[in-house]
Amino acid sequence: MKLSTKGRYGLRALIDLAQNSTEEPVSITSIAERQEISERYLEQLMSKLKKSGIVKSIRGAAGGYILARPMEEISVGDILRALEGSLDPVDCPGLLEEGCKSADSCVTKYVWKRINDSINRTVDEIRLDQLVKGGLEDGKIDIS
Repeated sequence: MKLSTKGRYGLRALIDLAQNSTEEPVSITSIAERQEISERYLEQLMSKLKKSGIVKSIRGAAGGYILARPMEEISVGDILRALEGSLDPVDCPGLLEEGCKSADSCVTKYVWKRINDSINRTVDEIRLDQLVKGGLEDGKIDIS
C-alpha cells in the first residue's frame, strides 16, 4: 500500500491544525506556510476533511479551520479514508458477499483479509492527539 500526497499532506495539515487551533481557527495560509504545502492543494484537502466531518470551517476575518471533534476521537484511519478512500491494498471479490467464482476454493483470500484488517486496525489505533504529543518543536512534522 502506498499513500498519495493527499494522505501524507492531509495528515500533516491536520496535525498542524490540532497543534495550533486550541484558541481560535487556523487559516489555510498559516498551515500552508508552516508545512510548505500549496494553499490551493490544502483547500482541496480541507474540503474533503470537512465533508467527512473531521474539520469545520469558520467564516470571517478571523476565520479558518478547527477540528470538528476532539483530537482524541480522530484516528489516522479516519483522516486517511476521508482523503484516500479505502485503505485496503487488495480488492478481493472473495471477501465480499457477492464473492467470486473461486471463493469457495481460494485460500489466498484469507491472506488478503488479514493484510487489509491489519492495516485498518493499525491506522485506527493511532489517534491525532498521540501524533500532536509527538510533534516536532519546529512546527514541521515529517511523516513521509
